[in-house]
Amino acid sequence: MRQKPVKGIKLYNQAKKFIPGGTQLLSKRPELYLPNQWPAYFSRARGVEVWDLDGNKYIDTQASIGACILGYADPDVNQAVKNAIDKGNTSTLNCPEEVELARLLTSLHPWSDMVRYARSGGEAMAIAVRIARAYTGQDKIAFCGYHGWSDWYLASNLASQKNLDGHLLPGLAPAGVPRGLTGTSLPFQYNKIEQLEKIVKKHKLAAIIMEPLRYQEPKNNFLSQVRAIATKHKTILIFDEITIGWRLALGGAHLKYKVNPDMAVFAKGMSNGYPMAAVIGRERVMQAAQRTFISSSSWTERLGSVAALATIKKMRASKVQTHLNKIGRLFITALKKSARQAKIQISFEGLPPLFIFSFNYGVKNQAVNTLFTQEMLKRGFIAVTGIDVSYALKLEHVKKYCHAAKEVFDIIKKAVAENKVGKLLHGPIAHEKFKRLT
Repeated sequence: MRQKPVKGIKLYNQAKKFIPGGTQLLSKRPELYLPNQWPAYFSRARGVEVWDLDGNKYIDTQASIGACILGYADPDVNQAVKNAIDKGNTSTLNCPEEVELARLLTSLHPWSDMVRYARSGGEAMAIAVRIARAYTGQDKIAFCGYHGWSDWYLASNLASQKNLDGHLLPGLAPAGVPRGLTGTSLPFQYNKIEQLEKIVKKHKLAAIIMEPLRYQEPKNNFLSQVRAIATKHKTILIFDEITIGWRLALGGAHLKYKVNPDMAVFAKGMSNGYPMAAVIGRERVMQAAQRTFISSSSWTERLGSVAALATIKKMRASKVQTHLNKIGRLFITALKKSARQAKIQISFEGLPPLFIFSFNYGVKNQAVNTLFTQEMLKRGFIAVTGIDVSYALKLEHVKKYCHAAKEVFDIIKKAVAENKVGKLLHGPIAHEKFKRLT
């Protein structure tokens, strides 16, 4: 029988005394999901199964916030990493695998010529921005989407606290970002080409940075129009593939839409949970890295390159993207059917490999979201209102998840009708956005 995750809750309360915010990644804060109830920590993980500190086993549909596309502890990737550890992770000399990975990445993206590495998405985005500014001699960035924690990105909220509200995380404060960066990062909305056109008329840009897509598909040749604007105004087009990359195509999502950037940034899923990131680009642009200073000891360790090589090779051999699309479609179809049967108000966004759903109950939405997560956790699922499909998710998991979701949808329907959503919650409502923890 599943127990209350007492050990995880206790450890998290201790963590907040030693770690600002409690966790290293904002998206893993328990308050965002199920305050005072979330397991918070895992003892082990395999495939889509996760065990908490109390020994409870769950099916995890979030793939570590999308980082483990193959699933947890993939045996092929792990074996490659173990072999590399036995050979030695680092030395005064460079590891040959970084050259092999560069060849593989540029072969998958024939428009690109050169590669620089990092070990996280935020680092890689900072590298891409530095290279673009070095190449063009310009400072300003037009951006669309979520691109991490760096000064260049948060600088947008120096001009207006609401500039980033439409780019995944509202409420991000630019504390600690130099005021001198005000006006250097300019947001535009996805599929709103007129907003980007307005920006380029008023500003000379170092780069246009955007996610090729997240939950919306491009309309009216949006990506091609952005590419044309970047070319016309001699600015660098950078695609942030950190979240969507490797899900829609073997390589970047931009390959599906046949629109090539000047640089593309990868992290997260490219190495199935091991720290690794890459910036790929055209030679004329990438060589600008030589005219500035971009360097780190950690970028030379062996495990990231080895994990990425093993992950990408398995994706190719196993046709992982086909599986992600198939399983995602099964999820969406079954969840829509369950929602219709329960007669609840719900909408879906995104593509099969990465999608979200939203309850449409106005001011009650966040309470309903919390109730959904609470009831799914009782049934053995690490679940929020969306799924990051992984290769380890199989038909049996789809059936179990959707059966549980149908039960929870029925609970939600009755709770809303009787105005009892709050009474069914065993703790506070989950936080809606970024909030400082004290």
